[in-house]
Amino acid sequence: MSIPDSHSNTPQCKRDYFDARIAVVIPCYKVTQQIAEVVSKIPAEVWRVYIIDDACPEGSGDFVRQHVKDDRIHIIRHSSNRGVGGAVISGYLAAIADGADVIVKIDGDGQMDPELIPSFVEPILSGEANYTKGNRFFDLEQIRSMPRVRLFGNTILSFMAKFSTGYWNLFDPTNGYTAIHKDVAKHLPFHKISSRYFFETDMLFRLNTIRSVVLDIPMDAHYGDETSNLKISNVIFEFLFKHIRNYLKRIFYNYYLRDLSLASIELPIGLVLITFGISFGAYHWMESSQTMVAASSGTVMLAALPILVGFQLLMAFLGHDIASVPTRPMHMGRQRTSFFTNASRR
Repeated sequence: MSIPDSHSNTPQCKRDYFDARIAVVIPCYKVTQQIAEVVSKIPAEVWRVYIIDDACPEGSGDFVRQHVKDDRIHIIRHSSNRGVGGAVISGYLAAIADGADVIVKIDGDGQMDPELIPSFVEPILSGEANYTKGNRFFDLEQIRSMPRVRLFGNTILSFMAKFSTGYWNLFDPTNGYTAIHKDVAKHLPFHKISSRYFFETDMLFRLNTIRSVVLDIPMDAHYGDETSNLKISNVIFEFLFKHIRNYLKRIFYNYYLRDLSLASIELPIGLVLITFGISFGAYHWMESSQTMVAASSGTVMLAALPILVGFQLLMAFLGHDIASVPTRPMHMGRQRTSFFTNASRR
């Protein structure tokens, strides 16, 4: 297995990856046909593998125990189904308690290549990111292999996520191939994060509130005969509501609770001006249609000018928000060497 080319010639980077405790969390629900192969492909340098049997009707935990021989495996069983988010959180908590440095999450259905784990871990160890996630939209040729329904659904969800999470530089927010540094994970309010299909996007929202740096990692998706439990048509309205909720929370946290800036003024004034312009213009338009008397040019300008100015203020706010994507990893700097270990830890 090789370290990504961009850093493979750096001895320090190689030492970081092989010395750090890398844990892999795999939520398991109806994946007994694929899970054995997934585990077999996990690189030998991974320190521990957490199999989360999320009350699987196929008994994923027992299946792995009986058919997969790997001393790194630790099985966690849920008495009731908690959803993919609940399963991942259980794995996170166990990995943190056991002393993991970086925690990688992959699915057990074979769509995610475990050999990409170094690509997700390396930016975190090298100080470039706090959290990494997969992005299946980098390679235009590979996009053609994605089912069109998933492609359309993920595109819509990606644009909604940019607003609600504040990570305008990211795409493919529902991608479940992720890695996180332990110090960042410790600061997340796991009890507040959505435990179902909105988990990955809600994670991004929470990461933004603590100013974590997130990077997209190019990857290919493998679509076989597995059945996806996520139906875009069933969750689109639920996701829309949660995106709006998170967007309002994020704006309040970042622009009014924690800090005040010019953007904090631009947003409300812009909204007030647009609302006034539309309301004033609509009222006089209806009045003119009833009286058959055309509105004066002054009246038209009094309606149009607030709309134009308000729109410019909202664009200025949006530009500020896009420029405010976190760029400084919170766990690095002088703390960087604190989690490097020697051979005795392994």
